[in-house]
Amino acid sequence: MLTASYAKINLFLEVLGRLPNDYHQVNTVLCSIDLFDSVKFALTKKGSVKVWCSMPELNGNDNLICKVGNYLKDQFRVPYGAEIELDKRIPVAAGLGGGSSNAALSIAALNQLWHLGLSQEEKHEIAARFGSDINFFLEGGTALGENRGERISSMSDILIRNILLVNPGTKISAGKAYGATELPAPGETKLFDPKDPVATMFNRLELAVRRLYPEVDSLLDAIAGFGAIKSMLSGSGSTCFGMFEDEDGMAECQRHFDKMGYFTHVTRTITRSEYQECFPS
Repeated sequence: MLTASYAKINLFLEVLGRLPNDYHQVNTVLCSIDLFDSVKFALTKKGSVKVWCSMPELNGNDNLICKVGNYLKDQFRVPYGAEIELDKRIPVAAGLGGGSSNAALSIAALNQLWHLGLSQEEKHEIAARFGSDINFFLEGGTALGENRGERISSMSDILIRNILLVNPGTKISAGKAYGATELPAPGETKLFDPKDPVATMFNRLELAVRRLYPEVDSLLDAIAGFGAIKSMLSGSGSTCFGMFEDEDGMAECQRHFDKMGYFTHVTRTITRSEYQECFPS
């Protein structure tokens, strides 16, 4: 089974407070984009889960794919194994959900390969054990994430083209970004309007990340300087994105950051039906 593991951007991320489990309570709008990792799953009789990745540092049992696979194997006493090849294109620890996407895809793919017969609700329960974004990637498209982000409600697709992703290579801990973020006072929380997404896009973590990481601060200013109608941090970063009406300005911006050695990618949001076409059912 060879399939795509799509990334996401956050069009909106408001932090509402702290939960009893020490996670932060969020209200976030996530969109699938057409940047993806390629993942190949093969059924084996060896009885073990093995992961090979194009980024060697992601090999081994710490990879979320491996953690999910071993959990499913132990929980459901699966006599078979799996060999999984991950061709990594999504930057790591970058606010694009690459690891979470890989984990969600693994739940769905191994459910098929190992004939587990999991319902969608059961897949969501498993996903929530391993992270806050994984549940979104079981659905894709555009969705609202609530609580710590694992409570997902599908929304009407928000279609945006001419999005330039730029990542400076800085790895940012989500815990550090959330920990440095000042919570809004009562009555000062932001709201997202799906009828006017660009005007109401917002990321509560951005101010803290800009303060902690000067390279992100200057990156966002530079994207705006090239004519983006909106520049914003995705998730906890460090990937920033700009939305452009002028494709020439976007191309000039991309060339500028390519010369600096940054990761860049021109992308668009994708619909839930596009996402599900490539997702194991």
